[in-house]
Amino acid sequence: MERRRLGQTDMEVSVLGFGGAEIGYTRVALATVGRLLASALDAGLNAIDTAECYAGSEALIGRAVGRRRAEYYLFTKCGHAAEDGRADWRPRSLVESIERSLRRLRTDYVDLIQLHSCSERELRKGDVIEALERARERGHARYIGYSGDGAAARYAVECGRFDTLQTSISIADQAALDQTLPLARRRGLGVIAKRPIANVAWTYAREPRERYYQAYWRRLRALDYDFLRDGADAAVGIALRWRGNAALQAAGPLPPARVAKIRARWREVARPSWVGQV
Repeated sequence: MERRRLGQTDMEVSVLGFGGAEIGYTRVALATVGRLLASALDAGLNAIDTAECYAGSEALIGRAVGRRRAEYYLFTKCGHAAEDGRADWRPRSLVESIERSLRRLRTDYVDLIQLHSCSERELRKGDVIEALERARERGHARYIGYSGDGAAARYAVECGRFDTLQTSISIADQAALDQTLPLARRRGLGVIAKRPIANVAWTYAREPRERYYQAYWRRLRALDYDFLRDGADAAVGIALRWRGNAALQAAGPLPPARVAKIRARWREVARPSWVGQV
């Protein structure tokens, strides 16, 4: 399993990590989570990403692999403590949320704590960033980051106070490749690609009822990539390989011509509003 340095941090993370949203939202059984995470760690993945609003995700991860804490880097997010997704950016609430996350994850610290889709307006006030900086000073987190898209993500990079940026990058979400990533690389931030396979939204024959999948389903219908008709396994492979996860794939990187074709189709079809998850 290939590892890459996460920006200027001392974390050598696996190219692929485990995203903890689905196990929480779909109420996966603890035994199943244990098997999933154990197989991921055994295969060489060493990064687990979750959030306090992912229903029971943090608690499941803590119970399933808390005893293997030394084997993985642990990332979580704060700002939406309620399961209904309501935001609460009061500094005191953020501190309390981080402390609850540590208890649920059964750990004394996380390697990365991230603001979860905080608006540019809130970021510019500064209080939310200071709350994370205090958590870092107290040893609750080794590094701090921002998770989000668009103008807020751009400001998070420009302000110079974050160690990492987690942002949407996929065949259905390419705006960050032009708007945010070049600057993040120049500034030395670690970059985490979220939703790298676009929620596999193309596998639905009709528009899904679940809102989480709808935006990408509509985009992919408009983009109409030819490889999405090649079967789920082949399409997932291309969805991962086109954006540089290729080092993990036995097949190697996509040919430059195919990458260029995917990018060209995006530029032809994408609308200005296609930034991040809608």
